[in-house]
Amino acid sequence: MWDSVRRLNRSWPKMAEYLHVARRALGQLGGHGGFKGLLVQFFRANDVKTGALIGVDKYGNKYFEDTRYFFGRHRWVIYTTEMNGKNTMWNMDGSMVPAEWHRWLHCMTDDPPTTHPPTPRKFLAEIHQFNVSGSAQAYVPYPTTRKKIHEWVPPKVQ
Repeated sequence: MWDSVRRLNRSWPKMAEYLHVARRALGQLGGHGGFKGLLVQFFRANDVKTGALIGVDKYGNKYFEDTRYFFGRHRWVIYTTEMNGKNTMWNMDGSMVPAEWHRWLHCMTDDPPTTHPPTPRKFLAEIHQFNVSGSAQAYVPYPTTRKKIHEWVPPKVQ
């Protein structure tokens, strides 16, 4: 009799682990709006996490926190699907995070901008812009010095 009780007691921790995994799976499904939302989030960010919604910025980006994850991975953003008239469903960029949320997201402060709004600064833009490096809108400075090396120009044939 005691042998069967001992076997039963050893199986309880495994059952608790299975229940914990099942509860977290259901939480993932509910936290992302069902199976379709879970798949969309997985394919957009290659990660599925659930946590407490800390706030939403003026562009629609959602910021989350869950302290059960280790430091540096416990805060994250789910990007909006459209920003400044551009479809960003599959083209997400880290420059989509405005300056006021960047501080909180990178653990420079523990106070999110929803509870402690930042002081207005002259250098902060009213409308947040994407990083346009490598595109036609990128800033290219005008050269003010002569070239040190000139390309060869073939002589004209008469």
